[in-house]
Amino acid sequence: MAEGQPATSSNGASQPSIQEPIDLKPLYSNFARVAGTPEEVVVDFGLDPMPFSNSARNIKISERVVMNYYTAKRLWAALGVSLQRYEQAFGTLETDVSKRAKQLPEPTRNS
Repeated sequence: MAEGQPATSSNGASQPSIQEPIDLKPLYSNFARVAGTPEEVVVDFGLDPMPFSNSARNIKISERVVMNYYTAKRLWAALGVSLQRYEQAFGTLETDVSKRAKQLPEPTRNS
């Protein structure tokens, strides 16, 4: 397929060709907040400098993505497929930190 020509999916529908921007800036986020209106989903991304702390803290939101619910559902499906592939290759991702943490052995006392 020549560059710039749309791809064809398995159902015969044309897919848009995607041109990668040269100046694309990567973003790292360990925090996301999802909100919405009747028409749109709003996803805020930020960096939590102390993600395992129970204390009150401010998290700076650095990026916001606004999309309609159809796009959100396609994103949800694509992320689901990606996570399933990852877990098939590397094992289940445990999101509960307390279940992932290794317990240190109790110190023994010499009498």
